[in-house]
Amino acid sequence: MTGKPRNKPGGWKLAIKRDWRLYTLILLPLAYFAVFRYLPMVGNVIAFRQFQPGGNIFGEKWVGLKYVTLFINDPSFWQAFQNTVILGVLTLLFCFPMPIIFALLLNELRSQKFKKLIQTVTYLPHFMSVVIIAGMILQNFSMTGTVNQIGHTLFGTTVNFTQEAAWFRPMYISSEVWQTMGWGAILYLAALTRVDESLYEAARIDGANRWQQTWHVTLPAIRPTIITLLILNIGTFMAVGFEKILLIYNPLNYATSDVISTYLYRVGLESSNFSYAAAIGMFESVIGLTLILSANAISRRLAGTSLW
Repeated sequence: MTGKPRNKPGGWKLAIKRDWRLYTLILLPLAYFAVFRYLPMVGNVIAFRQFQPGGNIFGEKWVGLKYVTLFINDPSFWQAFQNTVILGVLTLLFCFPMPIIFALLLNELRSQKFKKLIQTVTYLPHFMSVVIIAGMILQNFSMTGTVNQIGHTLFGTTVNFTQEAAWFRPMYISSEVWQTMGWGAILYLAALTRVDESLYEAARIDGANRWQQTWHVTLPAIRPTIITLLILNIGTFMAVGFEKILLIYNPLNYATSDVISTYLYRVGLESSNFSYAAAIGMFESVIGLTLILSANAISRRLAGTSLW
């Protein structure tokens, strides 16, 4: 019986010495995550302390789970939590599959010039500032905006989209699909280029049409990419677009637009209740971590593909 080969002593040192130029490329990303992601985690201790602005995060009064109890018993928090979950589910249902469908459609185009034109047009929204996107949403959906002008011309009615809570989610999701569909298709287009053409040839010989080739050849070939991106999307499930929501929501549609991130902004920055906001932020992070670990474990068990 052959035992598992052991790594040679100093193997990793030799690897670093041999490929040190490649390893230096990750120094800046590591520094970024260390300074802006991991170092701020130390400040989460204020979730268990009665912190005052200007004070020492380690020197204030220890209050334990006081702020956790406060937000658990706060109806406003649970309203924001419910809105976050609903928007997260809708974003996952609509924004995740659309790039896959769009990439499959682009892959069927035979005119390269037309394909490049479509890609350019659909990639453009990704590079627009969130402020510009929010301004376009408010302008188009206002009482005198393009949507209401068309509605008034065709049906003789207008709708106050920006101030009615029922219309906030359709506005947000439609803008997210428009903004992310083209850019999100890039990874799938790259994955499609690696599909072996002989598989399509064999499928055609067996009499498969284009739909059957897509279902039985293309989708299984890009399944690892789909699963990986799905796990990453589930990990950011609770982090719906804070900047966009902050710019387009208002007190009249809080019932559907107020999410955890905007709630944290109001109680943390506007009300200077940093300890309370930190406790909610930790709760949100724990949920996100649990979701991504669960999704990764389920994917590894059912599909044989996972992030780690």
